[in-house]
Amino acid sequence: MRTGFYIRLALNNIRKNSGTYLPYILTCMMTVMMYYMVKSLSLNPGISQLTGAHTIAYTMDLGARIIGLFALIFLFYTNSFLMKRRKKEFGLFNILGMEKKHLAIVLFLESLVIVMISLCMGFVFGMALDKLMFLVLTKVIGGGVTLGFFISAEAIRTTVAHFCVIFLIIYMKSVLTIGLSKPIELIRGGSVGEREPKAKWVLALLGAIMLGVAYYLALTIKNPVASINAFFIAVLLVIIATYLLFTAGSIAVLKLMRKNKRFYYKAKHFISVSGMIYRMKQNAVGLANICILSTMVLVTVSSTTSMMVGLDDIQHTRYPNNICIYSRETDDERNEEIVKIVDNICYEMEVPVSYKTRYSYMDFSVVQFGDTFETDDSNIDTFAAMSAIRVLIFVPLSDYNTFAGEDYELGEHDMLIYSSREKYTEPVMHLFDEEWHIAERLEEYATNGVAESNIASSYYCIVRDEDYDALTETATRELGVYCHPFVYYGLDMKVDRATEQELYDRIRGELYAYGFNGYAESRQAEWNTSIGVYGGLFFLGIFLGVLFIMAAVLIIYYKQISEGYDDRERFIIMRKVGMTQPEIKSTIRSQVLTVFFLPLIAAGIHVAVAFPMISLILALLNMTNVNLYLICTVVCFLVFAGMYVIVYSLTARTYYRIVSG
Repeated sequence: MRTGFYIRLALNNIRKNSGTYLPYILTCMMTVMMYYMVKSLSLNPGISQLTGAHTIAYTMDLGARIIGLFALIFLFYTNSFLMKRRKKEFGLFNILGMEKKHLAIVLFLESLVIVMISLCMGFVFGMALDKLMFLVLTKVIGGGVTLGFFISAEAIRTTVAHFCVIFLIIYMKSVLTIGLSKPIELIRGGSVGEREPKAKWVLALLGAIMLGVAYYLALTIKNPVASINAFFIAVLLVIIATYLLFTAGSIAVLKLMRKNKRFYYKAKHFISVSGMIYRMKQNAVGLANICILSTMVLVTVSSTTSMMVGLDDIQHTRYPNNICIYSRETDDERNEEIVKIVDNICYEMEVPVSYKTRYSYMDFSVVQFGDTFETDDSNIDTFAAMSAIRVLIFVPLSDYNTFAGEDYELGEHDMLIYSSREKYTEPVMHLFDEEWHIAERLEEYATNGVAESNIASSYYCIVRDEDYDALTETATRELGVYCHPFVYYGLDMKVDRATEQELYDRIRGELYAYGFNGYAESRQAEWNTSIGVYGGLFFLGIFLGVLFIMAAVLIIYYKQISEGYDDRERFIIMRKVGMTQPEIKSTIRSQVLTVFFLPLIAAGIHVAVAFPMISLILALLNMTNVNLYLICTVVCFLVFAGMYVIVYSLTARTYYRIVSG
C-alpha cells in the first residue's frame, strides 16, 4: 500500500471519530500549554526581580515536574477510552485484509497528527498566555511589572522531549493491544464487561475497613508532627479504598437494591439499576478517578488559598513582634547594652515603639509520655518519637511578671504553663526525676518566633528564678551539652514597611558591629521570602487545580459517551417493547443522577474528614487560622460543585442524544 493511502486513512479516521478525538486533542493541547507555561515561568529571568525569586523558581520547576507526571498518567488513561471505541473499527480493518503492521502504521500516523497539533497549538497558546501568567504571578507576589516578552528555548526543548516520550509510550501500548488481540476479540472489544459482575463482598469489606482506618487516623491524630506521617498513610488508604468501594462496593450495593422488590420493580429503577450492575465493573474505575481528582482539586485549592489569604496571620505567628532579637550573651551587662543600642536607634530614627517584651528562656527537646518527659528517645520507635516530641521552654518568674505586668508568686516546684498548640491537661509534670505541680494554665503568652517555627509543640513553663537556675544546671548535666539561655527582646511599632526595613537593617548592622552573639529577625524583612513561598504555592495550587478539573471533566465526558454507546441498543429495544420517550428520559435522569454525583459526594466526605488533619499540617506552616481555612474549603467546594453541575447538564445531553439516536 502507498504512503498516501495510510495518511488519508489516518486523517479520515480522526475526522470520523471527531466526537471522541476532539476532546482528547484539546486536552493534550492544554496539557502541553500548561507544562510549557510553568516550565517557562521557572526559567523566566524576570523572576529574579521578584521577592523570594529562588523559592518561586524552585516552586514553578516542581510544578512542571508534577504536571509532567500527571500528563503521563492522565493521557495514558484517557487514551484507553479512545482505544475502546476504536477496537471494533480495527477489527473490521483486520478482517477486510489489513495486517497488524498496517494498523500499526495507521496508528502511528494518527498519533503523529495528534502530537503535531497538540505541540503546535499548545506552544501557540502557551507562548501567548505565558506573559499573562507571569503578570498574574507578579500581581500575586506583589512585584513590579517588567517589560518584554520571554520565550524559553529550554522550555520548548523540554516540553517537546517530554510529550514525545508520553505519546510514544501511548502508541506502543496501543500497538501492543491490537497486536495481541484476535480480530473477533477486537470486534467484541467495545462490549467487554457486559457480563454481570459478581458481588465481591470481601473486597467491598476490605475497602470499607481501609476507609475506616484512614478516617480514624484523620479524626484522632492531634499532634501536628504525627499528622505528617499519618497524612501520607491516610491518603494511600483513601485512594485504595475509593477504588475498592467504587468497583466492588458499588456492585454489592446495587445488588442489594435489586433485592428490594418495592424499589427495584419500577420502570426507571429497574432499567437504571440493572444497567449499572452490568457496566459498573468498567465504569467504577472512572468514577473513582473522578472522586480522587475532585478531592485533589478541593484540598489543593482550599489549602493554598487559605495560606495566601491568611499570609498576614502566618507572619504574625512566625514573627510575633516587628523586630525580634535573640541574644545568647551570657553577660547581663552585654545584654543590657544590646537593649540600649536598639532603644537608641529607635530614638534616633524617631520610631515610636508601641510594645516591648523581654525575657530570658532556656529550652530543650523531650519526648512526652503522659505527664512524664524523657530526654532519651533511643528505646522507642521513630514514629512514636516523632509524634511525642515536645519543646520545653523555661522562663524565670521575675521576667514573666515584668513583661506581663503580673504579680505571681510560686512555691518550690510550682509552674505556670502555656501550650502553644497542644494543650497540657495533666496536673503534674515529671522531669529529671522531679515532680512539678501545675499552678495555673495561662490563656495567652508572648511567644517567640523560633519556638513557633518548630514543628514540635512547645510548652512555656514559668518557674521561680532559683528553680530556673537549678533546671539549667540539671539539663546541662543530663543532656551532656550546655543549655545556653537565650534572651528574647521583641519590639512593635506602627510604621510603614520601608521604615521598618530601614530600622531593622540599622539594628542588625550595629549589633553585629558590637560583636553580638545572637541574631535578629524582622517581620518585614522575612515578608519577601514568605510572599515568594506562599504566593508561589497559591499560584501553583490554582494552576494544578485547573489541570485536575480539566482531567475530571474529560473523564466525565468519556464516561458519558462510553455509557451512551453501551446503552443505545438497550434503549432501542425498550422503545420497541413500548417504552415512551418521557419514560426513557426519566430513566436516563435517574441512572445518571444515581451514579454521576457519587464522586462529588464522596470527595466532599473525604475533604470533610481530612479537614482536621490538614489543619494540623497547615499549623506546621504557621497557618493557625482554622476558621479561615474552613471558609476557603466551603467556598471551594461550592464553586467546584457548581462547575460539576454544569458539566453534568452538558454531558447528560450528550448521553441522551446518543441513546436516542
